[in-house]
Amino acid sequence: MIDHEIRVHPSAARLPREAQLAWAMAAFAAGRPPVEDDVAQMIACRIVDNAAVAVAALDRAPVAAARAMALAHPRPGGATVFGLPADGTVHAEWAAWANGTAVRELDFHDTFLAADYAHPADAIPALVAVAQQCRCSGADLLTGIAVAYEVHVALVKAICLHKHKIDHVAHLAPAVVAGLGALLALPAEVIFQAINQAVHLAFSTRQSRKGEISSWKAFAPAATGKSAIEAVDRAMRGEAGPSPIYEGEDSVIAWLLDGPEAAYTVALPAPGEAPRAILETYTKAHSAEYQAQAVIDLAIALRRDVEDLAAVREVVLSTSHHTHTVIGTGANDPQKMDPAASRETLDHSIMYILAVALEDGAWHHEASYTRERASRPSTVALWHKVRTEEDPAWTRAYRDPDPARRAFGGRLAIVLDDGRVVAGEKRVADAHPNGSDPWRWPHYVDKFADLTRGRVDDGAARAFLGAAADLGALEAGELARLHLASLHAASPSTTGRAAIFDYP
Repeated sequence: MIDHEIRVHPSAARLPREAQLAWAMAAFAAGRPPVEDDVAQMIACRIVDNAAVAVAALDRAPVAAARAMALAHPRPGGATVFGLPADGTVHAEWAAWANGTAVRELDFHDTFLAADYAHPADAIPALVAVAQQCRCSGADLLTGIAVAYEVHVALVKAICLHKHKIDHVAHLAPAVVAGLGALLALPAEVIFQAINQAVHLAFSTRQSRKGEISSWKAFAPAATGKSAIEAVDRAMRGEAGPSPIYEGEDSVIAWLLDGPEAAYTVALPAPGEAPRAILETYTKAHSAEYQAQAVIDLAIALRRDVEDLAAVREVVLSTSHHTHTVIGTGANDPQKMDPAASRETLDHSIMYILAVALEDGAWHHEASYTRERASRPSTVALWHKVRTEEDPAWTRAYRDPDPARRAFGGRLAIVLDDGRVVAGEKRVADAHPNGSDPWRWPHYVDKFADLTRGRVDDGAARAFLGAAADLGALEAGELARLHLASLHAASPSTTGRAAIFDYP
């Protein structure tokens, strides 16, 4: 690995592009590094994971809206849209928009947590869409996805966005561009200019994940992927972007991150070194914010030791600073305690999640979030007995640089009216690479089968799994096989009013 030291430079210094982070990412992508077998296998798993959660979300309103917008931009020989017939192709950037929204809607795919946090599989819809439209091979797509993961994980390890209230899609943008550059075998100069453009447009505030969380949480990564595709297209036509995008005196580090005196170290593979960052990432067994994964597993286990939940006086989760302040009571968001809150808000409320997991002894991506479920009196009563607190030991574990020691769980104490305490702790979710049941290909296939059952044709599902498993062997033009049509007509997006794209 090569450590790239980045800091702010005055314009008068004329920082050479070879000393800029955007160039380092571009040069890495242009080198089209080799993809090792275990990395290729995990890429196949994440493609399957994305498809599963996208199909499960096809009838949800944001996904239907994104799909309707995409359908207004048809393109013969373009890219496919989940849920629609394979011949109903659209422009790649719009397929990325529709499929990216479907993948993100249920908050049910992969994650990486370090200095910042991310869903690296958010890059896959944009890469698949461009690969389909540009008639790339499966091997090309493997390279693009491996590079996108590597860049994304490197940035998340090095640069914290959330302490500046910047949304994490700011790191997704250069990752998608780098992946597209590797996919299309573009020169470093083109990738560099596209990264400059995409990063410039990608910084937005975290209000999308604060207070009353809206469907924009699902749209945000898709919008970033779409914007990245457009940036690459412009750069391929010779257009440049603002530079230095990270190190300039009026740019990202100076004004949006740690300021003019800040310095960061971003580690990227050396020339010829294989990208392996995807193996540090992990997916979700439960449809909820990742910091809730281990807590859900723990709550389900402890439920067996609590005879009567009505006799619970208090539930206390001792956990990391991030879990406490983002999805816990430390967020000081009254919406996280409100039965009328949106699904997006509820999946960012560990108080709600704990109440349901304790009552049901299970978690379900649909049933656990219905309005009736959230309004159940016993649930509301238990929900309002839950509080979180930061434990410095759990914060240190969350931030541990060693993946083998890093932890995202906490200690759960269920205090009963008679004074007894039922307690336990869990460092990582069962499905985590360091968990009790780390996920491999069979787990992803099981999740895929569960989420697509009755929604897609059995033969089509088997064909999709076969294409994903054998991705590296797919010839140029065969990537349309990475598609799933719905057995039933996908729900239309309608509010009773015409939108701009609906006009002839």
